[in-house]
Amino acid sequence: MTLEKILAIAGKPGLYVLKVQTRTGFVAESLLDGKKITVNLKSNVSLLSEISIYTHEGEKSLAEIMQKIADKENKGPAISHKEDNAKLTAYFKEILPDYDEERVYPSDIKKVLNWYNMLQAKGLVTDEVADTVVTEETPDKVEVAAVAEEASVTEAKAPAKKAPVKK
Repeated sequence: MTLEKILAIAGKPGLYVLKVQTRTGFVAESLLDGKKITVNLKSNVSLLSEISIYTHEGEKSLAEIMQKIADKENKGPAISHKEDNAKLTAYFKEILPDYDEERVYPSDIKKVLNWYNMLQAKGLVTDEVADTVVTEETPDKVEVAAVAEEASVTEAKAPAKKAPVKK
């Protein structure tokens, strides 16, 4: 499995796997407990394959960073995201020495490590993680990206016009 179908949903703990698109949103399955939920298009959803971390030279994709963590840990678990901020930033500096300390906060580092450990616990950390850096759009990826894009945009609908009353 690659990061293309792994989602982070605002207000929901953990990570989710995109299962199927519906008329009003999509169905996702929790990696924590396996429960399926429906997510409407107004929810704020992030695809892990679309997330990047700021560096001094530009941005690095989350897939590349997770691959570096996997290489450092021999595909084993990383340090806990519950460690103190100094220990987390020192660990992240080993993984990504040129990350931008002003724009990457300790809370971001905690999320990355928490997500990595969730994926590692489910056996999803493989060499395929590096393959998620896709150079061309596949129909599947475009569809998933379109769903996520629609989900982050809230639609304001105009009130319906009333029909004239007949006397």
